Amino acid sequence: MTTLTVDDTDLTDPQTFLAPGAELAEMWRRFRSESPVHWHEVTGRAVPGFWVLSRYDDVMNVYRDNKRFTSERGNVLTTLLEGGDSAAGRMLAVTDGRRHRELRNLLLKAFAPRVLERVVAAVRERADRLVRHAVESGDCDFARDVAEHIPMATIADLLGVPARDRDYLLSLTKEALSTEESGQSADEALVARNELLFYFSELAVERRDDPRDDVVSVLATSLIDGEPLTEQEIVFNCYSVIIGGDETSRLSMICGMRELIEHPEQWRRLRSGEVDVDTAVEEVLRWVTPAMHFGRRAVEDVEIGNRTVRAGDVVTLWNSSANYDEEAFTDPGTFDLGRTPNRHVSFGYGPHFCPGAFLGRAELSAVFTALRTHVAEAVPNGPARPIHSNFLHGYSSLPVSLHPAS
Repeated sequence: MTTLTVDDTDLTDPQTFLAPGAELAEMWRRFRSESPVHWHEVTGRAVPGFWVLSRYDDVMNVYRDNKRFTSERGNVLTTLLEGGDSAAGRMLAVTDGRRHRELRNLLLKAFAPRVLERVVAAVRERADRLVRHAVESGDCDFARDVAEHIPMATIADLLGVPARDRDYLLSLTKEALSTEESGQSADEALVARNELLFYFSELAVERRDDPRDDVVSVLATSLIDGEPLTEQEIVFNCYSVIIGGDETSRLSMICGMRELIEHPEQWRRLRSGEVDVDTAVEEVLRWVTPAMHFGRRAVEDVEIGNRTVRAGDVVTLWNSSANYDEEAFTDPGTFDLGRTPNRHVSFGYGPHFCPGAFLGRAELSAVFTALRTHVAEAVPNGPARPIHSNFLHGYSSLPVSLHPAS
């Protein structure tokens, strides 16, 4: 296969990210060494180019800086290139300033570790039960039989979604990000997003009249400066919780299972207790980096790495490169479940650090604990099916055979 130069690499094309892991690692090494602050032209579309930041320090500096860089015109490449996000100023991820702090404080109350104790207990029980059933079956699709059912059920518990609606919401979540198949259209994704928003609009009306102990009730009944949240703020933030809380955790579980199969010595270390589950979780998050990038727009001219980013320019922060930066990690190309320290950026950083990070880590910890308890060996039982995305990394199918522990 011909090695592309950084100028020939198209980061807008999901096909780029279907290359083998070693090729992607080499691609990002070239970006970091040859053009760490890189201007990426977009061909064949009437959209502007964008900056690509691939070094850990540059990525971290922009994550920290919400004065000179804003999320309010989008925070992922697709919406940034389209000119903005329709939820800007109303959804936490694409809101800055005082309103961001107020919305974040509301959601952090719902995601505080103390509040989540009951939810985390349910996560552990669910993960243990699903892994046991998969082991009893022998052959399974780890993605569909195990991983699919943990984050969505957890987020649905938090939001107060009735059990009867959860499979429906899972299908909408996948369609909304167009990650299952390459043939999915932008129109199908838009319809799915609108259906999710409509669903939460109806649920918010119910919770305003009959509040319960869930996130939708918190959003529907809370006041900021004496005023209730608007309907759009409620539904957009429900949408944000379900998209962020399901996709990244689910994909991390699936990728983590695949990496344990491909690195039998690391699986031995985890199963024997030589490495701690929580430490293993951090390395899986670094290694697989489920959210490959986030983005910002510059609000003033900024110098980064001797390049001038102009006000209004789109700047993309590539976690999937920063997490492999040789200047930030010792031997980053080695999958080491005992790695410490491990200051990866898989949950972002700074003012927009993922509010669900604690819960995401708890879900992965529950799955890996169940695997090392009930599984002696896992082997592939068919090809893994990668998702089609320039934002998320992972697999929609992972057939495996699980051999029970004695």
